[in-house]
Amino acid sequence: MESEKMITGGLTEPRPATPEIQEIANKVKPQIEEETKKTYKKFEAILYRSQVVAGIIYYIKVDVGDNTYIHIIVFQNLPQLNEPLKLSGYQVDKTKDDELKPF
Repeated sequence: MESEKMITGGLTEPRPATPEIQEIANKVKPQIEEETKKTYKKFEAILYRSQVVAGIIYYIKVDVGDNTYIHIIVFQNLPQLNEPLKLSGYQVDKTKDDELKPF
């Protein structure tokens, strides 16, 4: 990551999604589609927040088209554990203006 100052346990302010965040969203997209029983043609990460714990928790707002958004929580374990990303939760039927916050 760029030289972001991360405070353990602290949640960052919302910031524009980066290519790295889009890649994280893409990796959990199949899990979300399975959970929601929907296929999303558009799945564009637009905003995210992160929180350092024993790994990193990402809160990501995803534009799925038709002015509809999904909020997802993705957990990335410590790199040395070499574990896959884990979808920890999601909320559907969100709007562009809904606050991206822990849930």
